[in-house]
Amino acid sequence: MTGWLCRITAAALVAFASQGAGANSAPEVVFIGEVHDNPGHHAAQSVEVARLRPTAVVFEMLTEEQAKRVTPDLIGDATALEAALEWAESGWPDFAMYYPIFQSAPGARIYGAAIPRDAARAALGAGVAASFGDDAARFGLTEPLPEDEQIAREADQMAAHCNALPADLLPGMVDLQRMRDANLARAALQALDDTGGPVVVIAGNGHVRLDRGAPVSLARAAPEVRLHAIGQDEAGRIDGLFSEVWPGDPVDRADPCAAFR
Repeated sequence: MTGWLCRITAAALVAFASQGAGANSAPEVVFIGEVHDNPGHHAAQSVEVARLRPTAVVFEMLTEEQAKRVTPDLIGDATALEAALEWAESGWPDFAMYYPIFQSAPGARIYGAAIPRDAARAALGAGVAASFGDDAARFGLTEPLPEDEQIAREADQMAAHCNALPADLLPGMVDLQRMRDANLARAALQALDDTGGPVVVIAGNGHVRLDRGAPVSLARAAPEVRLHAIGQDEAGRIDGLFSEVWPGDPVDRADPCAAFR
């Protein structure tokens, strides 16, 4: 068995155990992935959130400070909520796609796990472990990745940035991705401690993978927590390992790399 397959198998076993294998207990933390500009993915998320009735929802798209602005009154007013979150300046896709998720859990406490841009820049200089704080070791940020995984992740970052990044920036990009995963996991655990759960985490598919995303960080920090990770594909296309994958339709989008050619 190759090293890559060994790691995938190990990750799957950790995830399986953390989900309460063989038990009848429901997951305490449910990660629901997305492709950010796919409206069908957001519609599916809102339906599942309504079904789960979580006590808390963690958003990749919100900083901790933004999440504190969300109130029950604002959830009832899409225009006011969008303005309060300064969504138009955030760079995320149309708020109309995300708003139904808020509506689906009007009584849930909202948490944000986004790392502000200035904090991300500072982390590149100081190192993500130092920037993350005392919990860095608990969430695995003090340990380097295996060499072949580091290479694979750097290749993924290069492809995601249209093969236009200088190679010397790739290790930092991988470190930031790991930091974002750890921050999602930390926010989910905080939400679980505060509210008792269940907790839903809304994030991109790459962050909810069982083989390298936030679920790995959460399982390392709190292996007793039962988790479930849902990925959403586009016509069968998706990368990574998940508890389950929902089928989704592709979106007609412009080639993001066209400008580089």
